[in-house]
Amino acid sequence: MDNLSNKQHKSGFIAVIGRPNVGKSTLINTLIGQKIAIMSDKPQTTRNRILCILTEPDAQIVFLDTPGIHKPKHKLGEYMVKSAEGTLKEVDAIFFVVDATEKMGPGEYYILERLQATHRPVILVVNKLDLIEKEQALPIISYYTEKYQFAGVVPISAKEETNLDGLLAEAKKYLPEGPQYYPDDMVTDQPERLIVAELIREKVLHLTRDEVPHAIAVETDEMTTRPNDDVYIRATIFVERDSQKGIIIGAKGAMLKEIGGLARTDIETLLGSRVFLDLWVKVKKDWRNRTGVLHNFGFGGKDNA
Repeated sequence: MDNLSNKQHKSGFIAVIGRPNVGKSTLINTLIGQKIAIMSDKPQTTRNRILCILTEPDAQIVFLDTPGIHKPKHKLGEYMVKSAEGTLKEVDAIFFVVDATEKMGPGEYYILERLQATHRPVILVVNKLDLIEKEQALPIISYYTEKYQFAGVVPISAKEETNLDGLLAEAKKYLPEGPQYYPDDMVTDQPERLIVAELIREKVLHLTRDEVPHAIAVETDEMTTRPNDDVYIRATIFVERDSQKGIIIGAKGAMLKEIGGLARTDIETLLGSRVFLDLWVKVKKDWRNRTGVLHNFGFGGKDNA
């Protein structure tokens, strides 16, 4: 019996790529049923490659939420692009997510050029179907399929959870037969400390809007379970300039308090415990262009040193 069930069970890796703001993180979070990937309307919010694991009776799919492929403007950007492009060569299939409400632009052409070299099946995922009339989807799909030979095309709405079953069915066609590699209840390979830091960073991005776009990094310095099962977390938000520190702290600490309150709610959901969140803000001048600092924050490999 075991051999039979192994033969029918599939497992594999799928990279999720696309221009910023097309809904990649929303899609992954909806499929996994838990908030793992950082969501923000700012470009390049996903910095670390995060494995998100979906376990179903007949398959285990590991999604790689990759940093957006874009033309880099600083060392952090170079690392993110290198990470994304490296990922494409390691997977069984690729979801290329596009926004149904936007015309194909230079960003999409740039990604399609890179997809040519992967020799992997690429599924075109046309997202945000809820924002257009149904008949508008066909011309968008035709336009993309003229430019690239996709293995499949699936129109969806990640937000409204439309046609996600169809997307998973399409994905499973390209997964090899194999066992379940991760436990049923495991949804990410990342340590809790990193997810906690990402959730805090997401709140900073939401609340500070354009004032502190990508000049922030967050590190979880301490995470301790107390005797009453509450969790004490101390985390540091790093910025590049004193003026940014002032924005994040806010008048009489109001902004930092709001960041902490919103982050704590998400972290308590993640951990299933009451959380005491102790946030600090520090300045590290021009950290995005300093390779040593990037290494300390977990970005880049030895070859960037």
